[in-house]
Formats: sequence, C-alpha cells, structure tokens
Amino acid sequence: MNMNKIVSKSEFKPKALHYFRIVEQSGKELIITDHGKPVLKIIPYKDQTDEMIKRLRNTAKHYVDPTQPVGLEDWNSLK
Repeated sequence: MNMNKIVSKSEFKPKALHYFRIVEQSGKELIITDHGKPVLKIIPYKDQTDEMIKRLRNTAKHYVDPTQPVGLEDWNSLK
C-alpha cells in the first residue's frame, strides 16, 4: 500500500528542506494542500535515461543512400 504524506502549505513552508529530505530518503510522494485541497505533488526524481534509450533501440531506419528522397515510389504511383 502506497501511503503518501499530506501537509498544508502553511506547514510545508517553514520546513520545506525537511520535507524534501523525507521525499528523497523515503521515495514516497508528498502532497501539499491549500485550504484542504491538493495543489502540489512532490515526487522523488528517477533518472530514466537508460529506459528511454532501450525503448528507442532498433527503431531507427537504415538508409543506403540517405541523400536520396524517401518515398520516391509513392510519388511515382501518384502520376
């Protein structure tokens, strides 16, 4: 179960660095409210560079002659 901490803006403001450390160490979100309504969510940063590169792997096309127009056959079929 993912229990996130909820604090008001007035409680957060004087202790912001303290709450940042809690989010960083616990890995859990912090919800900040204004008059009882959620207005901000502080989440820990996760570097997803490797995951993005994995998703892009093998998606590039290989062109024998990259200076030639792409889709030339499509243009010829429209004549």
